[in-house]
Amino acid sequence: MKRLADHLAASIDAEAMLEQATAWSAINTGTGNLDGLAEQANRLANAFSSLPGEVALVEAASVTAVDAAGREVEKEHGQHLVLRVRPDADRRVLLTGHMDTVFPADHPFQQQRQVDADTLNGPGLADMKGGIAVILHALQAFEESEGAGAIGYDVMINSDEETGSLSSAALIAELAQGKHAALTYEPSALPDGTLAYARGGSGNYSVVVSGRSAHAGRNPDEGRNSIVAAADLAVRLKALGHAALSVNPARIEGGSANNVVPDHAVLRFNIRPKSTEAALQFERDLNALLADVETRHDLALALHGGITRPPKPVDEQAQRLFDLVRDCGRALGQEIGWQPSGGVCDGNNIAACGVPVVDTMGVRGGAIHSPDEFMIISSLAERAALSALVLNRLASGDLA
Repeated sequence: MKRLADHLAASIDAEAMLEQATAWSAINTGTGNLDGLAEQANRLANAFSSLPGEVALVEAASVTAVDAAGREVEKEHGQHLVLRVRPDADRRVLLTGHMDTVFPADHPFQQQRQVDADTLNGPGLADMKGGIAVILHALQAFEESEGAGAIGYDVMINSDEETGSLSSAALIAELAQGKHAALTYEPSALPDGTLAYARGGSGNYSVVVSGRSAHAGRNPDEGRNSIVAAADLAVRLKALGHAALSVNPARIEGGSANNVVPDHAVLRFNIRPKSTEAALQFERDLNALLADVETRHDLALALHGGITRPPKPVDEQAQRLFDLVRDCGRALGQEIGWQPSGGVCDGNNIAACGVPVVDTMGVRGGAIHSPDEFMIISSLAERAALSALVLNRLASGDLA
């Protein structure tokens, strides 16, 4: 394997990778910037057309959200890129990434800055414009190797991962069906290349609280205070947390003038279950809590949202894929370990489909989701070689 590893590493064009990653980083692709996402999608479609398959830009599925007034409104998203190569192959693999970032068009962090000879600071470089370059060049190197025809693959690069992949979740599930394995190109868990291992899940919720307005001085007892009910619910939700579940009440919107009992509020919160059992227990506890708050405050609650990222444990099949990645790293002179992560990504969705996945195959870097985000330049070619070798091993049937 060492000989193949050296050949693949030598075939990677590091300069071209850096040029692409920096050009893509220069395009603002905040999840809500539809113009920027459209430009990025077209550039990616052109780049991935170099591979022997069919590239398509897929329309986002319909997604609704609850606004501050408690109304359910349509939320627009950009198109998702899908590449299909050898769709009739007996053994197929899924590779996924995302083109969106957390930085909207009006965010001050829009420029790149050289930190040192091997470190570049810039929006989305690690998370994950660099990872997209890794996918592309790993596949180009793989296609030039013997035995590439033994497997087929799909590539999906969505436009909404940073907000939970709500408009691409069905597409991810469709593409994951029947796959032998999956690789996702989030940046490494640590700058040294450590992979994220087991992940907890995540759910986002909104509760619309509908009370009754009244004059705060003349007849306050005839009112039903939605802000008080929302605050009570927030405190009691927080108390549901335990070692396997964190609950984060994040925002209460609503209220009225100081002399009016407020009749409307929206409470938004996030949960992070570490196991499927914890997630199911929370749903039971939540239903009971909502009923009790309605009764206690004599008003109505409407729940929106739910768990969008199921917990991702590492089973025996997934462990074999981790071991395969580790062995390929060693052949390339890369020592790769792993550790659990509190974060979530599309790897959660893929694992929920029963497909083994390693979801931090992207560049080494750090400080993601902040203006200090950085990418280690040398990791572009390093991680592309790693993925190309992993794909060769998968083509050889090494993950039985």
